[in-house]
Amino acid sequence: MKKLLLIILSGVSLVGCKQDFTNPGAIGDTDAFSTPRGLAGVAVGLQSVYSNGRLSPVYNGITAAGALTNEFRLMNAGNIDEFQLFTGGAVVDNLNGIVGNMWTWNNKIIYDADNVINGANKLGDKAYASGLIAYASIFKAMAIGNLSMFFEQIPAAPGTQTTPATFQSRADGFRRAVTTLRAAQTALGANAPSAAFFANVPTSVNTAFFNNTINALIARYSLFAGDFAAATTAANAVDLNFNGAILGYDAIVTNPIFTTATATNNVFQIQDSTLGLPTALAPDLNDQRIPFYTAINATILPRHRIRGFFNAPTQAIPVYLPDEMRLIRAECFVRQSAPNLTAAVAEINAVRTQLPSADPFGVGGGLTAYSGPVTTAALIDEIYRQRCIELCMSGMRLEDNRRLGRPAGERRRTFFPYPSRERDNNPNTPADPAN
Repeated sequence: MKKLLLIILSGVSLVGCKQDFTNPGAIGDTDAFSTPRGLAGVAVGLQSVYSNGRLSPVYNGITAAGALTNEFRLMNAGNIDEFQLFTGGAVVDNLNGIVGNMWTWNNKIIYDADNVINGANKLGDKAYASGLIAYASIFKAMAIGNLSMFFEQIPAAPGTQTTPATFQSRADGFRRAVTTLRAAQTALGANAPSAAFFANVPTSVNTAFFNNTINALIARYSLFAGDFAAATTAANAVDLNFNGAILGYDAIVTNPIFTTATATNNVFQIQDSTLGLPTALAPDLNDQRIPFYTAINATILPRHRIRGFFNAPTQAIPVYLPDEMRLIRAECFVRQSAPNLTAAVAEINAVRTQLPSADPFGVGGGLTAYSGPVTTAALIDEIYRQRCIELCMSGMRLEDNRRLGRPAGERRRTFFPYPSRERDNNPNTPADPAN
């Protein structure tokens, strides 16, 4: 499968919004997107593109969110792209590599996922097709979600050389991600994936993976779109004891944050035990999530080092954490038209008091219950604090910072500018945000 994957990926067109990059000597799209095995190879390739290396959405999303919100500290100003993010403002320009990679590779995933989904819908074996649709839809939705977290507007659909992409609001982007995931649920409900499908994808992909991951992502993007009822319903459908929603790594394809940052100590490190939060929201030093996410180096600066899910080359990265669902429900209870602050406090306390041994990933605060004011403003602050601690280095902190109304001074930039590679080729590209 690995050899097949490399062959197939070399021939897949890279279309962000207008550009088209192809390898004329590689296997053609017709073969890649018309056979069950070819489609499976491309589908597995989506995970590789999403999670592998310094170009990947995993690396660039975690890096960008951490740099722009003070979660990380820069270790070497010679890393120019990262340096621009740590400086922020207008210094983050249209040629920044992290900005460009976020744009290009997420758009590539959307384009390739659409081809997998379209090809799967043409297969006679509907049990094989449903697995392909669900698997590709997860990565398509996450790619749409990533673009919507970092850009004010995103392409409404991939463009071509002759028909450049038009743009939609980021809120509509989150809704499109949800629509993609609900279509996957429909496909799974009509035909359960076959054993033949599961034999051609990573072993972590199974029925429980599909059910829990799809609902978790629907909950996440519904929350970001302001659809609190849908977010709550989806979060309720996630098994909080499931720990199989992961991006796996091995000795060849390694964890990109570990390989680039943790192991080198030459790009960035975690800020410190505050996780870069302001004094009023700083974690309790008794919080057991602090030693989970940070390590101490007693001899070489900086003292605080990245740990958590980025502490070894083969360490898997969760697609979501179970307690994200509790915090989604808490936020929905506070922000819905008829707030239920008591219910929100109960969800917050379930996160605060949980012991690491009770969490499927070992992430637990072990704190006492919340004792602050039970008001909308105070609970919003506490939800932000808990999201920053529980979901440390998840790549969502910039989105959380904006959505939960934190002061602009707590972030170095609010949205990315649009890459020059897009503006030079697409007349529909919007004006860059001021900051």
